[in-house]
Amino acid sequence: MSAAVTIYTLAQCSTCREATQWLCAQGVVFDERPIRETPPTIPELRTMLAAHDGNVRKLFNASGREYRAQKIAEKLPALSEAEQLALLAGNGSLVKRPFLIGAGTALVGFDPKTWAVAFATG
Repeated sequence: MSAAVTIYTLAQCSTCREATQWLCAQGVVFDERPIRETPPTIPELRTMLAAHDGNVRKLFNASGREYRAQKIAEKLPALSEAEQLALLAGNGSLVKRPFLIGAGTALVGFDPKTWAVAFATG
């Protein structure tokens, strides 16, 4: 059986573990990928961007060390959308996680209530 969704996670991230446990409890088939080693692709990022009303800031891990070290918040306004997405696709540490994408589903971060609505559970 092929995975219904792909979830990008970080092994050390407790929120990512909660999200995958939630998916398992709901019986959702998923493909888990390590976000640092295999960041989301440009097409996946474009899908996620569309699902978040074009607000690219929602896709960035603004609380991450690398985001702060690279001063991304200062750089974003000067970058085109394509440059912003290329930055995310090139560095999984900059992507907000968990990052879940599948047919008709595009979620960043983990909120059980939001995910329940997206998967029409509970």
